Amino acid sequence: MLTCIDLFCGAGGITEGFEQAGFHTLYGNDCNQSAIETFKLNHPAALADSRPVEQIDPRAVRMRLGIRRGELTAIAGGPPCQGFSINAPERFLEDPRNSLFRHYIRFVDEFEPKTLLLENVPGMLSLADGHIFERIVYEFTKRGYDVSAKILFAAHYGVPQERWRLIVLASRFHGAPSPPEPTHYAVGRANFRGGRTMTFRLMPLDRQRLRPAVTVSDALSDLPRLRMGKGGECVRYDREPKSDYAKSMRNPLGETYNHFAAMLSPQNVARLGHVKPGGSWRDIPHDLLPEGMKRARPSDHTKRYGRLRADGLAATVMTKCDPHWGAVFLPDQNRALTVREAARLQSFPDHYRFLGSRVSQYEQVGNAVPVLLANAIAGVIANNLASSARREQDAWRSESSNFSAMTL
Repeated sequence: MLTCIDLFCGAGGITEGFEQAGFHTLYGNDCNQSAIETFKLNHPAALADSRPVEQIDPRAVRMRLGIRRGELTAIAGGPPCQGFSINAPERFLEDPRNSLFRHYIRFVDEFEPKTLLLENVPGMLSLADGHIFERIVYEFTKRGYDVSAKILFAAHYGVPQERWRLIVLASRFHGAPSPPEPTHYAVGRANFRGGRTMTFRLMPLDRQRLRPAVTVSDALSDLPRLRMGKGGECVRYDREPKSDYAKSMRNPLGETYNHFAAMLSPQNVARLGHVKPGGSWRDIPHDLLPEGMKRARPSDHTKRYGRLRADGLAATVMTKCDPHWGAVFLPDQNRALTVREAARLQSFPDHYRFLGSRVSQYEQVGNAVPVLLANAIAGVIANNLASSARREQDAWRSESSNFSAMTL
C-alpha cells in the first residue's frame, strides 16, 4: 500500500492529488485552524493535527499510526526556509528562521520514508545566493537519499493557471524519481533563477504530441453565473459542462460549494467597467486609479486590476481575492472570482469543501499546491517505487538462476 504523511498540509492540495493517484494519507499537520478543519472534512481517514509542528513528537505520531521505520512510502511538505550562515553551514538546522525545515527533518529521521517531496516557490533558489537550496540537498543526501529537483509549470499538467513550483524529490532506492513530463502544451515566462536550466522548455513541435492547455473557459464556464452578492455555500449546477476538465471537476451529487460572489466597492465596480479581457490597471482612466497607482509606470504591477481571458490561463491564484493585488476579474462577468472558481483554477474537485471565513477560504485555496500537479508528482513516485521493486525481483531471480545452475 502506498502511504504518505503531509506536513504543512494546509487545506490538503497535495493530499488530494496523492490520494487521486492511489496513495493513502495517514497524517496531516498544519497550525492554521481553518485549514486543518478543511483538511479533516475532506480527508476523514487521515489523522489531522493542528498543533504547531515544534510541539509534535514524531515518534509519538509514528507509534500512533502503527508503522515501522522505513515502512512509510512518502513524506510531503513545503516548509519555508530563509536563514543561512555561509560561515557556519553546520548550524543551518539550528537557525530559528529554518525551524520549519528542521522539524520536517525530524519527521524524516523518525519515519525514514522511502521517498521525500519538498515543494516551495522558485525564489528559494535565490536565497543566500543558492546556498539554502544546496544545504537542503545536502541534508537529504547525507541521510542516504538520491535527489532530483525541477521547477514545474502547473499548466503543463492540466492546471488552468500560470503557477511555478520548485519540486525536490528524493528516494532511498535506485535513484530519485524523475520529475513528471509535461502532458499539456503551455508556455509561461520563467523570469526567475533556474528558469532556463531547471524548467521544461517546450518547443512549437511539442504542441502536436501534447494535449492543449486547459483555459479559463474550460475551467469555469459550466459553473452557475452570479451577480455580486449572489450564490452561497452550496449551489446546484444549472448548465452542462462543455470541457473534459469541467466534467472531471463536477460533483456527481449535482452541487458544489463556496460559490458566492462578493460585493466590490463602488470604486472597483467603476474601474472594472474599463478593463477588457487580458487587460489590467492600464485600461483604467487615470482619475479612477488609486493614488498609489497613479504614480506607477506602465510596466509595473502588470496583473493588478486584471481581467482574465477566457481563452488563456489564469494568473497565479493568490491568497487574497483583491483586484489591487492581481487578476481576479472574470472575463465575461462583472465581478471577482468566487472561492469555488479559484479552487477550480487550482484543480480542486467540486466536492471539496472549504471551511472558515471567506477570507480564510481564499487564503487556503491560494496557498495550496494544485491538485493535478500533486497528482502528477505522486504518479512518478509510485512508478519509481514499482520500477525499484521490479529491479530487485529481477536481481533475485538472476541470483536464484545462477545458484541453480551451479548446483546442477
